[in-house]
Amino acid sequence: MTIQDIHKLFLDCKSVSTDTRKISKNDMFFALKGENFNGNTFAEQAIKLGAKYVIIDEATYKIDNQTILVDNVLKTLQELATYHRNYLGIKIIALTGSNGKTTTKELINAVLSEKYRTTATKGNLNNHIGVPLTLLSMNNQTELGIVEMGANHKKEIEFLCNIAMPDYGYITNFGKAHLEGFGGVEGVIEGKSEMYTHLINYNKTIFVNADNSIQLEKTKDAKTIKFGTSSGSDVITINLLDSESYVKVAYKNQQIQSQLIGDYNFGNIAAAIAIGDYFKVSLENIKAAIENYTPNNNRSQIISKGTNNIILDAYNANPTSMEAALTNFNNQKAKHKIVFLGDMFELGKSSQLEHQRIVKLVQNMSFKRKYFIGEHFYLSKNNDPNSLFFKSYDKFKEYNKDLEISNSLLLIKGSRGMALERIMDLLDY
Repeated sequence: MTIQDIHKLFLDCKSVSTDTRKISKNDMFFALKGENFNGNTFAEQAIKLGAKYVIIDEATYKIDNQTILVDNVLKTLQELATYHRNYLGIKIIALTGSNGKTTTKELINAVLSEKYRTTATKGNLNNHIGVPLTLLSMNNQTELGIVEMGANHKKEIEFLCNIAMPDYGYITNFGKAHLEGFGGVEGVIEGKSEMYTHLINYNKTIFVNADNSIQLEKTKDAKTIKFGTSSGSDVITINLLDSESYVKVAYKNQQIQSQLIGDYNFGNIAAAIAIGDYFKVSLENIKAAIENYTPNNNRSQIISKGTNNIILDAYNANPTSMEAALTNFNNQKAKHKIVFLGDMFELGKSSQLEHQRIVKLVQNMSFKRKYFIGEHFYLSKNNDPNSLFFKSYDKFKEYNKDLEISNSLLLIKGSRGMALERIMDLLDY
């Protein structure tokens, strides 16, 4: 059966599913394989649960005409996504970067949805499975698609671009993330810049932060839309007014007050404004979208509990985002500031050095208490009287069953695997 034939069947389905626990009636189920599971074994169950068709790649599990046998389920999912994307002819905006991808994606979606019917990546479904699922969630009502792309090694962004075939692209930044897979910062720049290469090869448009010299250099021969704090006929000018509490920006003689903290979010906001400007979203609607957007899912959330205010930024962490968060936190106006930091993962041979660097940075800041949690931070343990080191979250929890903290500003930040949002349950307000 050809991809075109499978696409015809797909159009008769409600949506796509890869998990029988979340299947809906009339879904098309893709029996993906993983290290510890074989989706083919769930083919019969998927049909019983209401799937209209099931895509399998092992003949043993063929039941009837509802089960479609292909050579490779994952490859079929990816090829179907590209076919569907071309079938719809939707303009696709792709974005990647070391930090701020998901927040920027949500801001862009908030701005563009003021004028257009958009479909954007849900959560962080931004890999070789998530990107196809995002494309297949689009339909003939979608006017603009916003696709987030993540990567932890070279050639991954190139691969995802070949699936999504974006018309526009944006890279938030190049930072110290996934150093193990990329082989260092230069590898990160090379890997993320695969999006630039793809867009240039197809003569597509790139949004560029003109305040970032690396981005300017990488796109000097490209078709670009520039934005930033500089003025000029070829730059959409956006300025940072304040970041002591929430980020406030100036755009076209208007002040826009966001609900995001940290000057590191300025670039994310500016990108959304610039993309909205390019797609002719009105100033009034851009302002409303930015001002009404609130972060969630443990990303720079501001939470008030009792007499404490908490910055919950426990979705992910790498040395670049950690340093930015700490610098912002240090600049906040509060009498008592307390940090809870969890290990940063996927740093490879740079891990110990980067954790030591963060410990030194924190200990030179005026925080009342400093908690370091995880094996990597534990290796940097020293005799600073205001610093406490714990080899694991369980050790931290055992020692701090009731954290008696009041009238303080707290920062909770660590990699996703540390799940430091659990600290919220320990705080005794």
